[in-house]
Amino acid sequence: MSGTRFALEVQPQIPEKLVRLEELANDLFYSWDRSVRSLFFRLDPALWDSCGHNPRVFLRRLSQQRLDEAAEDRIYVDAYNRALATYDSYLGESQRSSINKHLKPDTDLVAYFCAEFGLHESLPIYSGGLGILAGDHCKAASDLSIPFVAVGMLYRQGYFTQTIDEHGSQVAHYTTTNFSHLPLTPVCSDSGAELRVAVDFPGRQVQLKIWKARAGHISLYLLDSDLPENDQADRAITYQLYGGDINTRIQQEIVLGIGGVKALRILGLKPTAWHINEGHAAFQILERCRELVANNLDFASALEQVAGATVFTTHTPVAAGHDIFDQSLVASYFTDYAKQLGVSMEEFLALGSNPGGHNGFNQTVLALRGSRFHNGVSRIHGEVASRMEGYVWPQIPDQENPMRYVTNGVHVQTFLAYEWMNLYDMRFGMEWRNELINEDYWERIDEIPDHSFWSLRQSLKSELLNQLRRRVVLQSRRNRCGEALIDRITRMLSPHETDILTIGFARRFATYKRATLLFSDPERLARLLNDPDRPMLLIFAGKAHPNDLPGQQLIKVIHDFSRRPEFIGKILLLEGYDLSLGRKLVSGVDVWLNNPEYPMEASGTSGQKAGLNGVINLSVLDGWWGEGYNGENGWAITPHDQHYDASFRNHEEANELLDILEHQVIPLYYDRNGHGYSEGWVQMSKASMKSILPQFNSQRMVMDYITGFYGPAARQGRALSADDYRGARDLASWKKKVRKVWPSVALRRVDEAQQSVLAGDKVRIQVAAKLGDLKPQDVRLECVIGREDEHHTFQASDYFGFTAETKLESGETLFVLDLDPPLPGLQHYQIRMYPYQDVLSHRFELGCMIWL
Repeated sequence: MSGTRFALEVQPQIPEKLVRLEELANDLFYSWDRSVRSLFFRLDPALWDSCGHNPRVFLRRLSQQRLDEAAEDRIYVDAYNRALATYDSYLGESQRSSINKHLKPDTDLVAYFCAEFGLHESLPIYSGGLGILAGDHCKAASDLSIPFVAVGMLYRQGYFTQTIDEHGSQVAHYTTTNFSHLPLTPVCSDSGAELRVAVDFPGRQVQLKIWKARAGHISLYLLDSDLPENDQADRAITYQLYGGDINTRIQQEIVLGIGGVKALRILGLKPTAWHINEGHAAFQILERCRELVANNLDFASALEQVAGATVFTTHTPVAAGHDIFDQSLVASYFTDYAKQLGVSMEEFLALGSNPGGHNGFNQTVLALRGSRFHNGVSRIHGEVASRMEGYVWPQIPDQENPMRYVTNGVHVQTFLAYEWMNLYDMRFGMEWRNELINEDYWERIDEIPDHSFWSLRQSLKSELLNQLRRRVVLQSRRNRCGEALIDRITRMLSPHETDILTIGFARRFATYKRATLLFSDPERLARLLNDPDRPMLLIFAGKAHPNDLPGQQLIKVIHDFSRRPEFIGKILLLEGYDLSLGRKLVSGVDVWLNNPEYPMEASGTSGQKAGLNGVINLSVLDGWWGEGYNGENGWAITPHDQHYDASFRNHEEANELLDILEHQVIPLYYDRNGHGYSEGWVQMSKASMKSILPQFNSQRMVMDYITGFYGPAARQGRALSADDYRGARDLASWKKKVRKVWPSVALRRVDEAQQSVLAGDKVRIQVAAKLGDLKPQDVRLECVIGREDEHHTFQASDYFGFTAETKLESGETLFVLDLDPPLPGLQHYQIRMYPYQDVLSHRFELGCMIWL
């Protein structure tokens, strides 16, 4: 038909009995509470799906008749009232007393900055792991009722949605979002006018609107440049997440970092601990320094004050994951800014420079220099990050520098299948929700009868296969596949035939994640997949960044394999990977596969989501699995030495993967011993749940941040700001003195080193230190004791401090230690000195150390 097509939306009037449905639709609490989401789903399941699980859109398009019927349906009204009671009770909870000693609920406030937030598919401002992790962080902060606000950007087009065409090529689609469809409200002044903040760009100001989202106890503030008062180019700054060129990227990061601070100020919020989640928001450090300099603090003191209250989390060991801008580009945006800070452009650019940086301004470096609390996101990643970023503390051994780690966790109520929640409610009562980090509590999973456990797992698989069939049919028909081919592709997707070993691989398609490792030996894989007595199904899903052509090629390779005659119907490649599909996959498959190139997986959380649902992990010992694997809760691929050629490592690890599949995974799944299920499989699945749920959930993660990062950062900020920032001024002055003198300090041994001593006797060690203008109380002289391992590497175990005794005629200070050797037999010791003050956030934060 020709002519103009006009849209008309007939909106219902919510019956008085159900009037609070609108309140529930405007609180992202629904993103993790199934009872709230079920209220919408039950009214019209088809409409719920077609609206993208968006409660606001759903309520606008639901029929008046259906709402009126629900208002008179006693069963529905009872469910509605129960959900409201849960919601009101949740909002009435206060911060736990155990947290009060770390964060004061009336005076402290954590501000969490991130470029993306993945709370729910109905708020499309996330791309993948970083955003979903940030969303889980917000949810756990709400669950713990801590004083917490989050700051991000509101993207008009968000991240792309994905289709895969008949050739296996990824096609990116950007959809413009109508913000009135989102659970957001503009932030307004008391007079009702929308609040704006402005950020300075060369020759102009860019106005930003502030939107607010509520998520239980916490608020999320989002910045939007798509305003009539901005020119078209500036309106587009917040159009796409990770879109545009390098100029767009620096503009987005100025909006997030500088605009975010200004937004909190205009809202009257006064954070005491600031968390920069990845380097995109690092410019907030500069804005907070600018505020202090404007109040008559010198820049060095301002930086100490800001850094002392700041936490920085780095998320990637991949060099390309760190934002680096050309210094000339940075200078073009920050010339006036540097003047306001009272520093030269050379000094300004040094904040983001690193050895080998080649005229680059590195946001990770800025974040490290502008914070005093730093962490990676798993034990292995913490070690990798301490080496990668060790240049910030050049004289400190990597294993002792200030880089620490907090292993990521996932939000249980979001990713635990509804069926498991119901089972726990029936068997354990409602209190299990308050025991999420109690490892002993979860031993009671063993109380669930094996046959019931297996049956529930098969039920979840049935739901998954049913959804996959619908998705695959739609995808195939759009790609003009014939019905005969579609039948072959979907032949294993019957919800009534679930006794098929199903393996899932779903994540971002980046080359280091090695999505195609399984295809290293296609003949062997075909033999395993085509065993009629032990059927197996492989499911792949994920996106590659639109500019990542090698990642997109991985998708095409998997597509091509899935179309081979021997693999049709046995290998499925799904399009449109998002939170909704992810929830189904991590609860419905039997095995979760992860085979990254070691040590490139910072953490990874999809395996955690799978594990808490009883899915068994088969993964390289990298990221979180390096801590999670205990020998009984899954399978581990041992990474080969990095010194070997990459192709050799890929070959060996692919063989090990196929060996584990053929000789362990498949036999265990199909070992029935006369039962209708595999007892051994159930035991490993239970072990997966028992070990992963309490250790790798976001509540444990946020508690680690509270006790080790937020609390200390808030206390340090208060200490430095007291008495008109005296602590910050004194610390900056002292550091300046140390940096000036340190190149000339020296140590020499005064006594003769003893080769042996009788047990019980002490060894007197005397060291003369040339300190220059430093005083003995400005340094620590330390004896480090340990043993050499089989590789002749020194392993420290004990530390003993020297005492300053007298000043020698040479001008040196004599330090003395009467050492009682702590170890029996042969041991080794080393002597070192470093600058120290009690006010330091970390004893090695200056990066200065000399050894005798």
